Amino acid sequence: MRQIGLAMKTKFSSDFKLAVLGGGQLGKMLLYETRKWDVYTKVLDPSSEAPCRMACNEFVRGDLNDYDTVMNFASDADVVTIEIEHVNVQALRDLKAAGKAVHPDPEMLAVIKNKARQKELYQKNQLPTASFEVFTNVAEAKKAVEDGRFYLPCVWKSAEGGYDGKGVKMIRAIADLDFETHSECLLEEKVDFAHEIGVIVATRADQKQTAVYPPVEMDFHPEANLVEYVISPANLTEDQYSEAQTIAQNVAQTMGSTGLLAVELFLGKDGHLYVNEVAPRPHNSGHLTIENNYTNQFEQHLRAILNLPLGSTEEKTAGVMVNLVGAEGENGPVEYKHIEKALEMPGVTPHIYGKAETRPWRKMGHVTIIGPDREEAMRKAVIAKDIIRVQRR
Repeated sequence: MRQIGLAMKTKFSSDFKLAVLGGGQLGKMLLYETRKWDVYTKVLDPSSEAPCRMACNEFVRGDLNDYDTVMNFASDADVVTIEIEHVNVQALRDLKAAGKAVHPDPEMLAVIKNKARQKELYQKNQLPTASFEVFTNVAEAKKAVEDGRFYLPCVWKSAEGGYDGKGVKMIRAIADLDFETHSECLLEEKVDFAHEIGVIVATRADQKQTAVYPPVEMDFHPEANLVEYVISPANLTEDQYSEAQTIAQNVAQTMGSTGLLAVELFLGKDGHLYVNEVAPRPHNSGHLTIENNYTNQFEQHLRAILNLPLGSTEEKTAGVMVNLVGAEGENGPVEYKHIEKALEMPGVTPHIYGKAETRPWRKMGHVTIIGPDREEAMRKAVIAKDIIRVQRR
């Protein structure tokens, strides 16, 4: 009954409370929108230096995986959401049972947190994905290759705990599986792909409205396995464009998604699309929407979880996003060099996340570049990336 009442409760300039688990850059950018609408927010994060700490109404330092911490933190909230998957799912289950509106649904989050369960869900529901096999540990995976049950090259993935390129390893020779881990993992067929594609789907809390963003193209750094550029419009045929959106919608519907679901796809050189992974929250592939689309992904997530009408996903122009990451070999207090030079170019907007310490490949910010067409935006993006350096002070 309480959740039904929430649909009637005023969210703006009121005692309504939104609890956010995680205080990183995604939460910080979500808070741009809550402050715009004067929605009361409280944020939980283990770091006293979390980017969200200055922008929310309440900031609580605590362990996102500690059951009691999460329960106590969200006890007075009306709606609970996440900005990172690594949270205590049982606490979210119990908060939902107590009448809190929790987005994403805890059972969906439990599946997404485990890459093996994700892949099994795709397979069970005939969603296109690369072939795979699940193992209890890496030794079993190695034996499967040695016995000819799985072929090289392939990709090894840790079932749980992977994030921003961690927990993923390209396997080109059996010796590449000579490392210690005793946790569940999987081997996945290496897709010979032309591009990686991202599609974000928003679903309102009452499941009565869905909005799908235009596909974007993602270029990854070969060493860090992190997104280097996000490009829109994506280099797709009309049929591939439509198919990518349809597949993403089908994944969201299958999972019973609420809020945002970011769907990563491989476009194979054979022209087929394969689901890679999903994230049930705002996503790096959607940062471009802040400048490039009528409704940015953070406002859309807020609209969806608060059961408000969803906004237009239409693009205003062409655009490219460049991730700003810590330079190799640089650890310590951060300094951003030559941002003022990038600002001399029309259509360039830097976003600095507010992290005090830089580390090699750590996401420290991003730059959006918009332009009249893809080629012009990409030209400026390459210049901006070359100009700006994230280094130790």
